[in-house]
Amino acid sequence: MNRIELKDMEFFSRHGCFEEERIVGNRFVVNLCVEGDFSAAAASDDLADAINYQALYDIVKEQMDIPSNLLENVAKRICGKIKEAFPDLSVIRVTIDKINPPLGGKLYASSVTFEV
Repeated sequence: MNRIELKDMEFFSRHGCFEEERIVGNRFVVNLCVEGDFSAAAASDDLADAINYQALYDIVKEQMDIPSNLLENVAKRICGKIKEAFPDLSVIRVTIDKINPPLGGKLYASSVTFEV
């Protein structure tokens, strides 16, 4: 089993249950981990045999650009789209941190992790 990780991808998005969150927006940090058999890419040194990091990033960005009430929904959509694009992956894990969520006190982030 091999792993690819895209760490600390930053996005400005409009996710949240409160209307103000969808108007003002917020910063989000996304971490993605995918696992599978990457031995063909390792042997060939050919992008055609690999999981393209740019394609993974583009899927995350596309889904982060779609406003949602819940981060759980965004994380599920990201995992689903990646699974559609790369069905041979055995694990897809995404964590989304909402920086400084409006919870009434000092808090770095709230976080949701979804895995398929």
